[in-house]
Amino acid sequence: MFATLLSVALGGAIGASGRYLVNVGVTRLIGHGFPFATIVANVLGSFLMGVMVVVLAKKGGHVYAPFLMTGVLGGFTTFSAFSLDTITLFERGEAGLAGLYAGLSVFLSLAAIAVGVLATRAVLQ
Repeated sequence: MFATLLSVALGGAIGASGRYLVNVGVTRLIGHGFPFATIVANVLGSFLMGVMVVVLAKKGGHVYAPFLMTGVLGGFTTFSAFSLDTITLFERGEAGLAGLYAGLSVFLSLAAIAVGVLATRAVLQ
């Protein structure tokens, strides 16, 4: 149990660091104003979650799930940041942008996990 907890904590540190780097990179590339970095992290993390769930199931790697899925990808994706970004846009009087942001985030993240699952299943067959 303690070893698993440590692997989740290590994975979380790696994922959170990756999330920070995505935030810095996307913000430098696109700028501030709309939370594109959060969308990028959530969509990429959802895609990778789709890949991981198939790879770990097909390769019998369930032992790595706490580190990779709960730790790395849990630390990388940013639902709490998504929630904060949405309410911030709303409180700035940009209800339309808040709705667009929430809709895009949910739709693109669900699409990304589906693509990750389907693409990985196709490759591993």
